[in-house]
Amino acid sequence: MLIGAHVSQAGGLPKAVERGTDRGCEAIQIFNQSPRMWRPTAYTEDDFAACREALANSNIGAVLIHAVYLINCASEDKEIRQKSRASLIQSLRVGDGIGAAGVVLHPGSAKQGDVGKAIKRAGTVIRQALSETERCGLHLEDTAGAGGTLGRSFEELTELIDAAGGGPRLGLCLDSCHLFASGYDIRTADGLSETLRRCDRTVGLKRLHSLHVNDSMTPLGSNRDRHALLGEGELGPRGCAVFLSEPRFDQLPCVLETGSGDGSITAEDVAVAFKLRKRGAAARARRSSRSGAATPARKSR
Repeated sequence: MLIGAHVSQAGGLPKAVERGTDRGCEAIQIFNQSPRMWRPTAYTEDDFAACREALANSNIGAVLIHAVYLINCASEDKEIRQKSRASLIQSLRVGDGIGAAGVVLHPGSAKQGDVGKAIKRAGTVIRQALSETERCGLHLEDTAGAGGTLGRSFEELTELIDAAGGGPRLGLCLDSCHLFASGYDIRTADGLSETLRRCDRTVGLKRLHSLHVNDSMTPLGSNRDRHALLGEGELGPRGCAVFLSEPRFDQLPCVLETGSGDGSITAEDVAVAFKLRKRGAAARARRSSRSGAATPARKSR
C-alpha cells in the first residue's frame, strides 16, 4: 500500500509533489483545478514535464487526480452533463500528461429521479469522456448514499461500469468512510474480508485501483458522508488499522482526505496512518500465528 494524502496544487503541479514529500507521502491526490469552479487550469506540456520530473526525483509512487465536485454525469440537465463531460475530459488529459494512476470520480446523483435512468445518463457521459482521452484510468468512487448519489453499493457500481462500456480503463476507488456509512461493517478483519468478497463477486477486485482512508463521524449505515480524523471516529483505531493492513490492498495508492491542520493533512496525520498500518499488520500476524497453533498437525502415514 502506498500511503499518502490529498495535497494542494496551488503554485503548480511540482509544488504538489513537494508538499507530498514534506508530509512523508508515498502517494498524493490533487485536484487538477479549483474543485468548485468549472473553469479549467490551462496546463502546458512544460507543466506536465516538470511534474513528471519532480515525481521521478521523489519517493512518491503514485498520483491520483480527484475530479471536481461540480460534476454530475447523471444530471437530468443537459447543460450540466455537457459541462461534466468537458471537465472530466480535462481531468483525464491532465492524468495522461503527468502519468497519473487514475482520476477519481463521484459518479453523480439521481437526486429525486429514477436511479436506473440516472445510471444510463452517467454511463453515456463517462463513455464519451473516455473515448476522447488516451490512457488514464477512471476510478469510480463508492458513495455514502446520501441525496440520491450513485455508487452506494457494489451492485450500483457494477451497473455504472457496464453503462460506461465496461472497458479496462474503468476501475474503483473504495473509501473507508463511505463503505461504513453505506452499511458495510469493515471494523474487523473478518468484516472487511466479507466486504471484499462481495466486491469481488459483483465488480471484481481486479478493478480496484485506489483507496481513500477516512474515519467516519456517523454510525454504520447512516448514509451520511462525514469524515473524521483517523482513529477518532466510528471506525476507531482498530477499524482504521484493519483497513490499512489489508493484504489485498498491497501496492494500491491510499490517500487521507481529512487532516488536523485546519482541514489540511499534516505530516503527523500521515505518520498516524503508517502507525495504524503497522499496528494492523501486527494484529494480523498474531491472529495468523494463533490460527496456525490451533490447527493440529496432520499425522504422517
